[in-house]
Amino acid sequence: MPRRRHGTHSLRGKLTLTNVALLAVGIVVSTAVSLMGMGHYLLGQVDSQLLKTRQSIASSGLTMRQIDSLAALALVRERFVQPSSQQSRPDSVFTAVDGRGRPIPIAGFAPSDTQRALAGVVGDPRVLAAGGTPHEVTVHGASYRTTAVRLEDGNYLLFATSTDALHTGIGKALKLDLAVGTLLLALLVCLTMFSVRRRMRPLEDMVETSSAIAEGDLTRRVPSSHHPTQEVEQLRIALNSMLHQVESAYRTRERSAAQLRRFVADASHELRTPLAAIRGYLQLYDKGMLTEPAERRRAWDRVNAETDRMGRLVDELLTLARLDQRPELRLRDVDVSRLVRDAAEDLRAQQPERPVTVQAAGSVLVRADESGLRQVLGNLVTNVRVHTAADVPVRLGVERAGRVVRLRVADKGPGLAEEHAARVFDRFFRTGTGAGSGLGLAIVQGVVEAHSGEVGVRTAPGEGLEVTVTLPAGPCEVPGPHERAEDSPEPGARRR
Repeated sequence: MPRRRHGTHSLRGKLTLTNVALLAVGIVVSTAVSLMGMGHYLLGQVDSQLLKTRQSIASSGLTMRQIDSLAALALVRERFVQPSSQQSRPDSVFTAVDGRGRPIPIAGFAPSDTQRALAGVVGDPRVLAAGGTPHEVTVHGASYRTTAVRLEDGNYLLFATSTDALHTGIGKALKLDLAVGTLLLALLVCLTMFSVRRRMRPLEDMVETSSAIAEGDLTRRVPSSHHPTQEVEQLRIALNSMLHQVESAYRTRERSAAQLRRFVADASHELRTPLAAIRGYLQLYDKGMLTEPAERRRAWDRVNAETDRMGRLVDELLTLARLDQRPELRLRDVDVSRLVRDAAEDLRAQQPERPVTVQAAGSVLVRADESGLRQVLGNLVTNVRVHTAADVPVRLGVERAGRVVRLRVADKGPGLAEEHAARVFDRFFRTGTGAGSGLGLAIVQGVVEAHSGEVGVRTAPGEGLEVTVTLPAGPCEVPGPHERAEDSPEPGARRR
């Protein structure tokens, strides 16, 4: 099955884009905050140096005459007065202005172009001298931080420090941050795609499994991954459990459909024989071929017999249909011992010559539907009566064993082969004798299972057949004062 291509609309693409977008936002925000902090710190250092210089000169009480006559003026000129021919954009600018802001010479040196430009952009020096923080000015296209100090004679000194190096450093830091951020984004894309692919592999397996099941392969299951996450593993287990239920339901439906088709075919076959016999006798009667009274009587008896046979077959089919629908049972306390004795009495009445042994001591109660249990015993006894000779001994018994009650019907007849014993509860199954409809033991199994019980057989060729019905026990048994544990009358005798 070809794999689907994953685009930006897939979950994998969306997760990758989301992670990349979040990291990009984080990089931009962190870069902006760090550069702003760095710029604020460096500007603070420049401003602090300018303010210290202003405070030092202000506290000394100097005048322009004293500054010109100082022996250290050469040092001052070397540091602050830089001719424009040497450097077009000096790092520091120092100039003197009068009260109106006009530049004045220092120690006989005329102001340079940079000094004049600085005085021009400052304007009124009194505002700058009175301010608490330096101001940002632009001189010849370069940025400066500048402040002023008032001398004793009313003149002012202007101090300016270039911030170009600061902005250049911030620009380089920005480029470095962008380069590192881009590298991190590329690395994140690769790691995210690898991680998401590995994490999404179980979901892809689920898709493949679902597609295979949709194409008819009900045995497919979602395999376990090597490094499963808790949620995905829970989803895999739940999906496999659901698939198992779906497969079981499908198999059950297929078996039920096959059973129904076989049941309908068998029922049609069983009903076809009596219907054909009835139709044949009616045609003989219609054509006037039954001229003798004995022939008409025999035909009439045969039609009645086949009609009875169809009636019994239909009743048994209806019983099986009701059992398949799981009907609600009318449960009450039923004495199984009494039912066993009643079934033995019925068998003795039908076949007086058959030896019948009953083992039913006391009263054994179960919570069951009495009519259903009577039908079970009736079918088991009828099975013995139909498939064994009239002189074959039969033993009926019931016993309580812990929390269950076991009911047994055993005969000493020819028994069944192993392959026949395995199918004895199948509907319409009959041995080579062909007697009966083949639904008796199927009804027994259906009734017993409706009571949450079990039924089994033990047989072998020449060893007879023993059917054991196991039912959940009801209240404790109550011994009867006049009941015997074992009743073994002679053939033809009646139980009193």
